[in-house]
Amino acid sequence: MDSRYFEACSSRLCIDLDGIRANYRILANQVAPALCGGVIKANAYGLGVTNVGPALYREGCRHFFVAHLNEAGPLARVIGPDAAIFILNGLNPGDEAICAEQGAIPVLSSLSQVDRWRQFARTIKTPLTAALQVDSGMSRLGLSPAAAIAIARDANLSNEIDLRLIMTHLACADEPSHAANKAQLESFRIVHAHFPNITTSVANSGAAFLSHEFHGDIARPGIALFGVCPKTHTDGLHPVVRLDARILQIRKVEPGIGVGYGLTYIVPTPSRLATIAIGYADGWPRSLSNMGAAWHRGERLPILGRVSMDSLTVDITVLPANTLAEGDFVELLGPSQSLADVARDAGTIPYEILSRMGPRHGRIFINDGIAAPGAEI
Repeated sequence: MDSRYFEACSSRLCIDLDGIRANYRILANQVAPALCGGVIKANAYGLGVTNVGPALYREGCRHFFVAHLNEAGPLARVIGPDAAIFILNGLNPGDEAICAEQGAIPVLSSLSQVDRWRQFARTIKTPLTAALQVDSGMSRLGLSPAAAIAIARDANLSNEIDLRLIMTHLACADEPSHAANKAQLESFRIVHAHFPNITTSVANSGAAFLSHEFHGDIARPGIALFGVCPKTHTDGLHPVVRLDARILQIRKVEPGIGVGYGLTYIVPTPSRLATIAIGYADGWPRSLSNMGAAWHRGERLPILGRVSMDSLTVDITVLPANTLAEGDFVELLGPSQSLADVARDAGTIPYEILSRMGPRHGRIFINDGIAAPGAEI
């Protein structure tokens, strides 16, 4: 990357690859003796698959999960050939040939997906690797238990499909006492009994912190790799992102002055306001209008008025005069404000905040303790 371009960025997203590797080690230990995979769909939750993928591979991850087939190629180019890449959403009609060429493993979730994959195997006269997803009670993706059992009883299946994995997904894994967890596990076990010796996968990030019966043979944490714990577990994982944005302008305003589109905030007392170079085009939620905050050295700087596409306004009156100037950075994510804090204020979940981080942020990657700018978006 041209260093001048990086310096010209009005916001900076720091991504700690060392922290991601540390989180993988924690999760691998948590689910042992099961293996620990990694879900790095949506460009590694917005952080950059060409950097996150190799970091996890280096740490020993050999089972990767993405959502779409077009996410498999960029990942395959940066990890070793001994790693498996599973396509969680399966295949769109007509994508069978390119999937086979890439060596990705589709997670087949419907009878039509299974039939198309089998038909392509017959066409090329070679069994094709695949995984099966069973809907054990979430009603999202997956074969019904009855359909999965019927497939298991098909004597011709092994001639066409080399089944590597059977999996399901828990709807309430972040609520350990929820009755649905055991009900789904039992439903899945009944199906798996018809697929002897086939590797299983049940645990997402939340289920990784449930008892070992939920871990299966391969766990597939996603958001936990990036430092976000299930709500019932608040310690142990390392935060891995920091986001700062520059001040564009500072102004003094008198009581009665409105701020931002719609003038939804009226200043009650003499104040100093700073306009910050980040908005909803950068992934900062508009729902934080008049609610969220930026921070500077432990001081909360509340957002006043609406979040715009490219900017927002914060109140810096709490800081001594001349503490900040145009071009200085304030903290949006970091020691003072976590992903969970921002998600709470925005009325959403950390997954959404993280995965929406926009391409205008200049990215810094920390690897082996060394911070360096990167062009990954």
